[in-house]
Amino acid sequence: MLQNRRVTASLPPALSVQQLTKHYGPTLAVNNFSLDVQPGETLALLGPSGCGKSTVLRCVAGLERPDSGQIVMAGRDVTYEPPETRGVGMVFQNYALFPHLSVLGNVAYGPRMRRVPRAEAERRAREALDLVDLGELEDRRPDQLSGGQQQRAALARALATGAGLLLLDEPLSNLDEKLRHELRGELKALLAHTRSAALLVTHDQREALAVAGRVAVMRAGQLVQVGKGPELFARPATAWVAAFLGHANIFAGPGGTAQVVPEQALRLGVGDAYRVSAQLLTDSGTEVTLDHPLGPLRLHLSPRESGLIESGQLRLQVDGAGVLQVPDDRGRGKA
Repeated sequence: MLQNRRVTASLPPALSVQQLTKHYGPTLAVNNFSLDVQPGETLALLGPSGCGKSTVLRCVAGLERPDSGQIVMAGRDVTYEPPETRGVGMVFQNYALFPHLSVLGNVAYGPRMRRVPRAEAERRAREALDLVDLGELEDRRPDQLSGGQQQRAALARALATGAGLLLLDEPLSNLDEKLRHELRGELKALLAHTRSAALLVTHDQREALAVAGRVAVMRAGQLVQVGKGPELFARPATAWVAAFLGHANIFAGPGGTAQVVPEQALRLGVGDAYRVSAQLLTDSGTEVTLDHPLGPLRLHLSPRESGLIESGQLRLQVDGAGVLQVPDDRGRGKA
């Protein structure tokens, strides 16, 4: 049976990364990075391409050696241990399935590498395949699977190891948007079922918010904010974080600050009327831009709300108490 761990306050973190630094030649990829993942927790490491998040994952997996810092798993220092002794399960971006092995052979490979007898390894593999609804396809080769089925097979291979820590590197990025949307919920449910800790690396905000209990936002090799997904979106620490998480209305303020106007701070149909300078119909409503004293204010209106536009104007009231004042760091360094 796959491991089913109960989280207790007395357990050490499943993963503790402390002051990790990694260079590639003159390039500083990760800078003084520290983060804990608790037993049973799914944490998403979120950031744009090139920010260093995959380098963190590769250091945790043992595929890269950090220049300095410490990596501890369940109380054991593994900073300089090889990958095979760390006891993690990993799902790669390209799935890394062996083309010459069956689905069952691929999934049983992880336990076999941990010296589990063949019969037990195949039993674990079949249990993991049943979890991801691939039990009836165990005899197929990877090239006989769809993209979504390959993703499930790669996840089953990680689950079959019984590892206390799963590392997932952009696991849904090779799939089309419709399939990614479907699999986000499945991935969250599977990780909750196994109760293994998981570190999910992604550049997709929706994936991070849908799958993970906590989200850590990374920029230019550094950790900039950590929190529960909804709280992170509601209270971004800086203007760059707000923009990266998808806030549409961010305006420069005095003294190096910025004003973030969340949708919750906007009341439609009341207050002053503002000119609609642009409209774009979408499959879910209308995207509009208003000429507002703060600046061009962008809104998404439902079909019902679109009816509030009269003579090219929309009445709108901004709740000043709901506007966030944050440091404006959008122009600092690279993304």
